Amino acid sequence: MSEVTKEVQEQEKTQVERTRSTNIYTPDVDILEKDDSIIVFADIPGASESSVNITLEKDVLSIYAKVEPEVPEKHQLLRAEYGVGDYQRSFTLSNEVDREKIEAMVKNGVLRLVLPKAKEAQTRKIIVQAG
Repeated sequence: MSEVTKEVQEQEKTQVERTRSTNIYTPDVDILEKDDSIIVFADIPGASESSVNITLEKDVLSIYAKVEPEVPEKHQLLRAEYGVGDYQRSFTLSNEVDREKIEAMVKNGVLRLVLPKAKEAQTRKIIVQAG
């Protein structure tokens, strides 16, 4: 496992004060490493692309997704076994990530973050010549 993968996996321990009264969940993530990038998949069911806020401050990449509980009109919730709330998670990035090219997309309740590696950090093959 590369140094950049280890650093992305570490969750930043920060306290964020929110004025919204709701449960805050830490989304489960899968982290995959490719030669040229790291891909992070975060489960954020109920969130849409417009409700996700991703910020990068210094070395900390923070994800916040706001989820509104849905109760159809003219209905009253009698029992809820599924917890609904917002999602929040932060990662400390190493210098191996190209911060200018980070991409994010949401589809079917899954956030996909592409963290491209800086050119210096990418794996490359060294050609061996006969000597």
